[in-house]
Formats: sequence, structure tokens, C-alpha cells
Amino acid sequence: MKTYLALFKSNMRLTLRDRGVLFFNYLFPLIFFFAFAELFHAGVGSGIAYFVSTVLVMGILGNGLWGAGMRSVQERDANILRRFKVTPISPLPILVAAMVSGWLLFLPVLILLVGLGHFLYAMPLPQNWISLFVMASLGICSMRAIGSILAAVTNTMQETTIAIQIVYMPMLFLSGATVPATMLPNWAQTIAQFMPASYLVSGFQGIFFRNQNLLDNAPAVGALLVSAAVGTFLAVKLFRWEKEEKLPPRNKFWVVAVLAPFVVMGCWRAYNKEHLGNNAALYRDLQRTDSFLIRNARIVVGDGKVLESGAVLVREGKIAEIYEGSAPDPDTLKVDAVEGSGKTILPGLIDVHLHLAAAGGISTDSADYDANKTMPHNAAALLYSGVTASRSVGDGLDASIQLRKEIAIGAKLGSQLFICGPMFTAENGHGTEFLQQLPSVIKDTVKAQVVRTPKTPEEAHKQVRELKAAGVDAIKAILEAGWGDGMLHDRLDLLLVRAVAEEAHAQHLPLSTHTGDARDVADAVEIGSASVEHGSWRDEIPDRLLERMAREGVYLDPTLAVAEAYAQYFGGKSDALSNSLVQQVVPARILKGTREFIASGKGADAAKAELFQRALDTARANLVRAWKAGVPLVMGSDSGNPLVFHGPSLHHELALWVQAGIPVQVALQAATVNAAKLLGAEQHIGSIRKGLDANLLMVDGNPLQEIAATERISLVVFKGERVRRATLFDQK
Repeated sequence: MKTYLALFKSNMRLTLRDRGVLFFNYLFPLIFFFAFAELFHAGVGSGIAYFVSTVLVMGILGNGLWGAGMRSVQERDANILRRFKVTPISPLPILVAAMVSGWLLFLPVLILLVGLGHFLYAMPLPQNWISLFVMASLGICSMRAIGSILAAVTNTMQETTIAIQIVYMPMLFLSGATVPATMLPNWAQTIAQFMPASYLVSGFQGIFFRNQNLLDNAPAVGALLVSAAVGTFLAVKLFRWEKEEKLPPRNKFWVVAVLAPFVVMGCWRAYNKEHLGNNAALYRDLQRTDSFLIRNARIVVGDGKVLESGAVLVREGKIAEIYEGSAPDPDTLKVDAVEGSGKTILPGLIDVHLHLAAAGGISTDSADYDANKTMPHNAAALLYSGVTASRSVGDGLDASIQLRKEIAIGAKLGSQLFICGPMFTAENGHGTEFLQQLPSVIKDTVKAQVVRTPKTPEEAHKQVRELKAAGVDAIKAILEAGWGDGMLHDRLDLLLVRAVAEEAHAQHLPLSTHTGDARDVADAVEIGSASVEHGSWRDEIPDRLLERMAREGVYLDPTLAVAEAYAQYFGGKSDALSNSLVQQVVPARILKGTREFIASGKGADAAKAELFQRALDTARANLVRAWKAGVPLVMGSDSGNPLVFHGPSLHHELALWVQAGIPVQVALQAATVNAAKLLGAEQHIGSIRKGLDANLLMVDGNPLQEIAATERISLVVFKGERVRRATLFDQK
């Protein structure tokens, strides 16, 4: 131990006398830190943590590769190590003392950067200090071990410099330390998974942005630990006391051994590709730390209140403040200014009834019906259209849960997803008809994902509990038996529906019930449904029933857009395809295929067109009567049906409500605050209120005077991120 201590003291004295070491260890990182922070307008808040992470990784790479590698070669070339050769000192104490010295010298950098970030830029202090300390320590030890091996396998200063550069430069530029990893091509992101620095970057950013700990980064921690241990062992075995000692060329390949843990992890990541989502998620975290002030705009709060001129301050993904009239100067708030003159800010819209897996159009390419592609695309189309939250009502369970998770963590950018389904229906009830067309080999698998057909109350109770355990947000039941002309279905037995409702209530899951006529609506209200989907398209809902819905707070979601779309579809009309927003979000191949199919007349059916036109008229009349009766209203588009496209159709639904006689403010409330209440998310989304998520839609003009203005989108903000709408469909 005396040997280790003596060597450590000697190392520290020599290092502290070297002004170059002090400059590059302390001043150099600070120069980069302030340069990055000011060059990229870091502002204040969590965003500065990105630059703290960047400079920490740069410092660790420099301390480890250059500090350990070059120092060893210099001492060997200066014959300093030769003097130790004649003493009873082995290479291990020399290497360990150098590693401890480098580690101790770096600790002030860690404390200094975090302190500057906190006190100068209001960066929140990391909650897991121990995890941050251990991650930095492992990074230092791992990089110094690699640097020592590089020094051992090279013979001259020139060789060492080249070897270090070969390792250093890719780690610096591909790991995410200097350029956000998600901005690199997929192949570059995959190559980076073979590099230790990538795990340092993700580890630091996870600790700063997500309050992660060592367990959350267990694979990276393990790889760094193994790399440090193996590297130190190999550095001892390959250690050379003097430059005249020549190392066999084959021994140079030992440097690969220290990287073995990262080779294994890189191969695994290249196979499962989860690093692409992780990189995107970390980038989302950075984007959502943005701070900006939208000023001089009209603000539709969502609860009926309107500010004719005001400003909204966004910080850390939340609505930090709302100003009526003039707002403070953005410079004093240390935020960017977004000009809102002539524009209106609305809460992000919410679509409570849609089918993400369905394209809404017709294509000759089977890829356009692949749920793994259509669901992320449609979620992006919703966000592109300012629909920041949506509820899936009957898509595949596993795919919906996976997409909800990816959007929640930021791996994919799309409308926040709530899951209501699979659908409880009769064996041959509505929702099962499309299953009949599937090949028998996949029929049962698909059925298990999209519908539940209980045979007994006990089975119904069990299936609801299983869905609760799976993580659904609500339960959907179907009562509609259809109507004539080949559109009749079996109706789910009321005994079974009651069992579904009872268990849903017991599990604190809201029940949404699909209805088709007034009898269905009455049954839905009787069993305690939270919302009635579609209402009645065939007959008038009695006044007494509407009064009960108003009294009990049962929401009505009339879905006018889908009734109109079916009338146009069977009538051979393609009006919906001419909408500008539709043309922006729907793939060109689907637009072309749909237009050609409708023009061919293959789907035309005059009787059905007339039937759905009557359904639209009935649904519209029931909506107006429900509003006058005080029934709470929510808005869903039923997107995914023919000519009902995700995103634009909710804007069209707004227009249909206003055309029916619903006041604009009432329609907007249905698509914002009321929808949030139905989803149980009103404490996070649905209105422009201090402390809520910054989900905002800014449009040109005044939708209170012209509802079509909601489609003239100027800006979409999602969880504080100013969405770059043009790139939404380019996600990897």
C-alpha cells in the first residue's frame, strides 16, 4: 500500500506542476461549456444539462485516452519508467496510481460543471448524485484503461497519437457527445453502439433528464466496469518499461479485448435496434426543455374563456404563465419570442374515437395496411394536424400498448395515445365482420388482439381484469346490432354487457359504449357508460333520456364525419381528398388509389348513400338536441374508416358541428377540455392553464369567427416541444 501511495503522491505532484495538464483538464472544458451554451442559446433550465453531459464526456475522453495514453509514452520515452524497472515495483501500482490521479483530477470538473449549470443557468440539480458520480468514475477508469493499452501497443509518440486519434475521433463525433445521436444516419447510430462513449452519453443524459439511476443503465455500467477491469489487466500484461522493448505485432490486437463488452452490446443493439428509439427519446427530452414566449395572440383557454390579446410562457414542457394583455420582455425572461399577432392559440385538440391501424383510404400496396407502419404514421398525422391526444378504440392491443409507450418516452413523435379496447362484442357482432375475411392461420391471433367475445358473465369479468392488467385506459362495449341491407350483426347480450360494465367500474376504467339507435343509447346509460359513441343514427333520442344523460354526466360523441364520409363513399364522391390538410398527411399512393377506386364506381351504392345521408341528418339533429338539453359533449372522428383520415377529420368534425348549429366555443370545448375530462387527463391536458402540459395549437386567423381557421396551422407545441411538422413523417 505504501508503494501505491508514494506513486500516487508523485503522480499528483508532477501533474499539478504541468500547466498544460491543468489547462486542458480545467480551463479547456469550461471554454467548451460556455461556448456551447451561448452558441446554441441554451437559455435556462434543464436544457443546459445536455451541454454539461457533452463537456463531461469530452473531458473523460481527453483525461482517459490522452491523459493516460500520452503520459505513459512520454514517461517511457524519457526513460522515467526504466528507473522503476530496477526497483521491486510491478506495473500494477504504476497504472493504478496513474488511474487514481486522473480520477481525482477530474472530480472537480464534474462538480464545477454541475455547479455552473445550476447557479448560472438554473439547471435542476441531479437527484441521483451517487449514480452520476459512479458513472463518471467508471468512465474515467474505462477510458484510462483503454489509453494505457494504446500506449502499451504503440512504439513511438507518433504511433500513439495516431492510435488515440483513431479511437478518440469516432467516439467524439458518433457517440452523441457533440452531435445528438438521433441526427445521425441509422448506420452511424448503430456503429456508435460499439463505442464506450455512447453509453456514457446516454447514462449522463438519463441521469440529468430522467432522474435515472445505475440500475436503469445496468448494461452500460456493467460494460464500463468490465472494460476497466479487463483493460487494467491487459495494460499490466503488455506494460513496457523502456522504448527499446518491442511488442510482437500480434499483441497489438489485445486492444480489441478491452472493447469486447461493447462489441457484444453493439451486436445486440444492432439486432434489436432499441438504441434508435432511445436516442430519439433523449433528443425529445432536450427539445422539451425549450423555453419560449408566444405573445400578442388571441388565447382560447378551452373552458369558454377567451383572451383577445395575451401571451403564453412555456418552460420545461409546461405552461409556466399566461399573461393577459402585454407580457414581460422575452430578454428579461431569458426566453425566445414567438410572434402571435393575427393568430389564435388553442389547447391541443383531442380525438376521443379513432382507429389508428386503418389507413382511411385504399391502396394496391399491402404495406399500406401493415399496422406496424400505419399506426406510427397516423399518430404522426394527428400531431401534424394539431391533435395532440387521441383515443384508440379497437386497434390491436399489443401494437397499441407498444406505440403508446414509444410516444410516451419520446422514442416516436406522435399524438399522445389512450387505449380503449379491445372491443367487447357478440361472436358475430359488429367489429368481427372483417375477421371473416382473414386466413384461418392468423384469424385467432388477430381476434385476440382486437375483440373480446365473452360467453358468460364470469368470463366477461375475467377479460376486463386482464385488460386492466395489460394497461388499457378504458373499456369499449358494442351494443349496436346494425341495420338492413347486409349490415346486420348479432347484439351483445345485456347480461354480458352488465358484467363488463360492473368489472370496468370495479377496476376504475371508464366504459365507452358503441350505439346505433335510441334503444342502444338507453341501455348504455342504464349500465353506467361514461360515454355513448355515435349516439343514434336511426331515430330520435327521447328528451327524457337526454335529460338523464345530462344529469348523470354521460358524454355524447356523435362522430358526424364518418356518417358523412360513408354517404360520400357510397355516392361515388371524393370531396374529402381535395382538402389541403388531407393531402399533406395522407401518403400519395393512398390518395391516388382511393381516388381511382371511387372514380371506378366499384364502391357506389345509391341506396346505402341515401341511408347514410339520413343517418347524418339524424345524428346532427340529436347532437343539437343533446347540447340544448345540457348533455356533456366530446368529439371523435372515427378516423380509419373510408375517407376519414387521421387529423384532418377532426377539423372537419368541428366544421360539421358548427354547420349543425353548435356554437364554436361549445365545439372547441368538446374537442379539448371535455375530451380531457373523459380521458381522466384534465390535470395534464385539454386547456391552457398554468402547470399543464404545453400542448398547444396556434392557427392563423380567428376560428371563433371562421371555424376553418383551425386548419391553417402555424405552430404545434407538444409537451413543450415546437414540433417540426415537416419532419414528422421522416421518423426512423
